[in-house]
Amino acid sequence: MFSAACFSEKKYLFQLYQALHPEDKESVADDLEYVTLEQVLVHDIYNDLGFLVGDRLLVLVEAQSTWTVNIIVRCLMYIARTYQDYLKKSRQSLFSATPVHMPKPELYVVYTGKSVVDKEFISLSDEFFGGTQTALDVRVKVVTDGQDGDIINQYVVFTKVINDQVRLYGRTRQAVAEAIRICKNQNVLKEYLESREKEVVDIMITLFDQNEVWEDYIASDRREQAEKTAKKNAENFYANNVSVEVIAKSLGYSVQTIEKWLGLVPQV
Repeated sequence: MFSAACFSEKKYLFQLYQALHPEDKESVADDLEYVTLEQVLVHDIYNDLGFLVGDRLLVLVEAQSTWTVNIIVRCLMYIARTYQDYLKKSRQSLFSATPVHMPKPELYVVYTGKSVVDKEFISLSDEFFGGTQTALDVRVKVVTDGQDGDIINQYVVFTKVINDQVRLYGRTRQAVAEAIRICKNQNVLKEYLESREKEVVDIMITLFDQNEVWEDYIASDRREQAEKTAKKNAENFYANNVSVEVIAKSLGYSVQTIEKWLGLVPQV
């Protein structure tokens, strides 16, 4: 994710922390340590960005351009895995008589999409259990913009500029190059973009490719599901003496396809 790459240097990560906690005047960049879950296997769990502030605070930040409350469940999985890694790294045992030390968690989602999200926090209990208290809850803070000029605000502006250029030029290098040019002119992530321009272009092109693969997969899955439903309907219609021609016209498939589904022609 570009969000993780954007904060891959301590100084930018520290700017992010300062934007989230402007009241903290004592922490310095060296107090921060990355704990982002890496994607080792294709289907393994990994998150956008995670970091520790000393041994007292664990911060997980996710970036979303498409709104879904399922981010809460993902955050639950991320925080559990991150704590597991933390306890292992700090050599703490859950079977000891002494309570383990766990840094306080904070979960954030930076939302950059078009939908209006008017909630400052979303929680597992509210979104999935009708507000009923259960044995487990997860609370995620929703960030749609930062303070004027801080790094969160700049990141949100960058994503909007990228989206505008994609609408003009498609998912191309030209769109990325134009977005970078505009952002540098507007002093948006200027220092980062000037020092890492080639890397940003490569990251965005990779993300474009990943999005296209994912969209192709979704489209293929939807076609497959639609075909399964249509085949079942065809079988039901035929069992009720509806002609193949009428079935084909009703479902929007060819007569040959319906006959194949119904086993009326030899299977090749």
